[in-house]
Amino acid sequence: MAIPQQIVFRCIRPVFTALLLAVGYAAFAQNNRPLDQTLTNLQKQAADNPFEKVYLHTDKPYYGAGDTIWFKGYTVTGARHHLSQISGVLNVELIDEQNNIKRNIKLPLVAGITYGDFVLPDTLQEGSYRIRAYTNWMRNAGNDYFFDRTIRIINVISNKVFTQSSYSYLVQNGQQIVNADINYTNEDGKPYPNKEVKYEVELDSQRVVKGKGITNANGSLHITFTNPSPGTLKTGEIITNILLDEQRTITKIIAVKAATSKVDVQFFPESGYLVNGITSKIAFKAVGADGLGANIKGTITDELNNEVTRFSSTHLGMGVFTLTPQAGKNYKANITYADGTAEVLNLPKPADKGYVLTIDNIDTLNHLLINVSGINNDNQAGVTLIAQSGGEIYFEGKSKPGQANFAAGIPKNKFPSGIVQFTLFSNLGEPLNERLVFIQNPDKLKLSVNTAKQSYAAREKVKIELNAKDKDGQPIQGNFSASVTDESIVPVNDETESTILSDLLLSSDIKGYIEQPNYYFTNINAKTAADLDVLMLTQGYHRYEWKQVMVGVQPAAVFEAEKSINISGQVKRLGGKPVVKGKVSLFSTSDGIFLVDTVTDKNGRFTFNMAFIDSSKFTVKALSASGRENVDLKLDISPPLIKRNKNTADISLYLNKGLEPFIQNSRNRYEEEIKYGIGDHTILLKEININKIKPKYARQLEEEQAVEFSENLNGKGQADQVITAGDIEKFGGATLYDVLNGRLAGVEFHRDTNGQLAPFSIRSSNQLNGPAQPMAVVIDGTFGRDITLIPVSQIGSVEVLRTMTYLAVYGSRASNGVLVITSKHGQPGQIPPASAAGSVEYRPQGYYKALKFYSPQYDGPKVNMPDLRSTITWQPVIQTDKDGNAYFEYFNADGKGNYRVVIEGIDYKTGSLGRQVYRYKVE
Repeated sequence: MAIPQQIVFRCIRPVFTALLLAVGYAAFAQNNRPLDQTLTNLQKQAADNPFEKVYLHTDKPYYGAGDTIWFKGYTVTGARHHLSQISGVLNVELIDEQNNIKRNIKLPLVAGITYGDFVLPDTLQEGSYRIRAYTNWMRNAGNDYFFDRTIRIINVISNKVFTQSSYSYLVQNGQQIVNADINYTNEDGKPYPNKEVKYEVELDSQRVVKGKGITNANGSLHITFTNPSPGTLKTGEIITNILLDEQRTITKIIAVKAATSKVDVQFFPESGYLVNGITSKIAFKAVGADGLGANIKGTITDELNNEVTRFSSTHLGMGVFTLTPQAGKNYKANITYADGTAEVLNLPKPADKGYVLTIDNIDTLNHLLINVSGINNDNQAGVTLIAQSGGEIYFEGKSKPGQANFAAGIPKNKFPSGIVQFTLFSNLGEPLNERLVFIQNPDKLKLSVNTAKQSYAAREKVKIELNAKDKDGQPIQGNFSASVTDESIVPVNDETESTILSDLLLSSDIKGYIEQPNYYFTNINAKTAADLDVLMLTQGYHRYEWKQVMVGVQPAAVFEAEKSINISGQVKRLGGKPVVKGKVSLFSTSDGIFLVDTVTDKNGRFTFNMAFIDSSKFTVKALSASGRENVDLKLDISPPLIKRNKNTADISLYLNKGLEPFIQNSRNRYEEEIKYGIGDHTILLKEININKIKPKYARQLEEEQAVEFSENLNGKGQADQVITAGDIEKFGGATLYDVLNGRLAGVEFHRDTNGQLAPFSIRSSNQLNGPAQPMAVVIDGTFGRDITLIPVSQIGSVEVLRTMTYLAVYGSRASNGVLVITSKHGQPGQIPPASAAGSVEYRPQGYYKALKFYSPQYDGPKVNMPDLRSTITWQPVIQTDKDGNAYFEYFNADGKGNYRVVIEGIDYKTGSLGRQVYRYKVE
């Protein structure tokens, strides 16, 4: 195919040196000064505020309670994905369906690389969880660009009630009615018939109905409720309490992904606009209220109902058709949905003048074919086409003055793989049209994975050999991670996986949800390439806002890049003025006493850059410059905002669906580990016990989960009274005083000698003179604090210690009683310390010390315990040598079938990405 060349253009390398291409013109046209300034601003913004992206390679796509989530973190920057040197700290969080952070760890980044783990307790509630990862620097770009993946976690250990739900919708008397059917079964799939169930339905955190019912013979409960805002896509949950018998009530939370049957259909003219007389591609996207693509078909007709063209979705509710709009005509889409219902929507109204930018990324392997068509425009000075990725300009082309139409062919290898943004500018530097293109160059790493043979025995030793080459076949030195799983236990849908390619090249640069991201990378062909191009036509990209770039306004970098963990704060005089050049000292007694000093700046602020592990405890003490004034000291904490899960569509209504082999293996493995005394497990009481040991009730389980990370010296939950986060939410109140006042047995709240509200144990009160000394307050293992300053939302549990049974272990400091307060999920630093006469005791969140994956060695003494590993081995650090070679070894488990080896990684030098899947048999 001949490549059209009717435009003066230049391709620009990432270092911004021009490469003049012969296209029939002797030299590049005169620079466009307003546009030059815009492009200069863009390059400056990219240089001053480079963006980072994070990818986590996990050992498998779903987990069970009692499992460990193993992960490797890759942090990159720029369009070429070089390992980042910007940040030295990676935050990784495990978040439940209610947007509560269950675990939160900090990991040290060394040249953009780190690894860690989450140990899942046996009592963890089943559900669709999120793993979120980000650096502090990434917070400047917003939560939309964090690594954020939804995973299923099942629980066959403590969970004895399993649910499956389905929804149907109808409109009655103008109201949207939702019918929910919830089926309750035991672990063997047998129903719970004739059981009373109390329920509450919440949509967007607002209760819409409360009631109770009885399950039918099949164990199903039917709930009907009204969606009060049918025009709004609602998500929420149904909280049910099923009474199994007189002593057991089990709470189950069922996700509501949608509260309407409405399908949202949008049309997207290529490059933004329809112009009369110019043929345009129009992409469309149909999305159900559950966030998933919905198949549609239909016709396009004009105002006289003449059919112009037909259309139908080709992949996940998306598709494309062409249209040449004519002046004086209006167009509408006659849509037929999968259930047979129909709807008529108007297409965007065409303009009488303007430009249309068309890019063909499908019909040629090596070139992009670009066409710019304009009509009735006054832009005699010509227009300029710019292509950028990650703030780096890779192409600039300018039409001849007065020319409205032109075409060009651009080699794809001039661009990096990933999303490239093409923008058409006027001579005044104003953006006219925009088009996203995904470049899939053959530049990923060539990874060769081999074993000595294709078939092994159970417990036999396996050596995996890796060789890594670049696109030209030259060996590379890179950093890789590898997971080996038993595919008969952990079946995987390749298209729905999140991989290093789908995430760093696609998902991390796009706002919003992408369904089945790896579909576009598993088997690249003409069909997947065409579907990916339609995705680019329908999905938003907002890394750079042109209006701000044009005027040279850079978004403020509110969050600093962390090279290490910071302990920072502010020192003020008692009157509120900042203390300048005040002395601030940091003491630690965790690993031997040490002292670090600094001075405050003109705003009274100070920072210590530290490297320490979790559980380290510090005392921060501040003095005025003279050392004679009393000062107030406040330490900083800035937890990121937990926004609604953008991947809500990935939440599963039936967690166990398709996971039957994994569920059975999880149950068997737990029983074997308990039998042999292996692992850190909670031994659960049996449902039927002839010794009349009472089973755990819902309240007992709630308290156990609330105090999971408590540092109560008597033991978790060993207290006169336990208040959980659920209690606090039910009680309500702006401060902890509001929440607890009148609700703690034997505890009253009064003002102490400093005028602060404090808890006093009635047992220690002098009835004649009033309360003597307040109770001690211990927060995450550290004494002392004004409880009115503690954010209620951050409290996981409050344990009340009043009797000598529980006070003795605390010594004299606790003679008047103790409130043991644990921040949510036990994460240190969640409750920010405040000033206390210029001195604060603090346990900030330090670096998490990653565990080492344990793999049994079968070349020694015989091991009788069954080996039921689902993850056979996890290798977070594999580094190839100068010849591109590396290897690792391990022993197979007892499971037979296909073992799946997944290796992912990155080239140290070029940032090229690689992924390879390899399988062998165990017989």
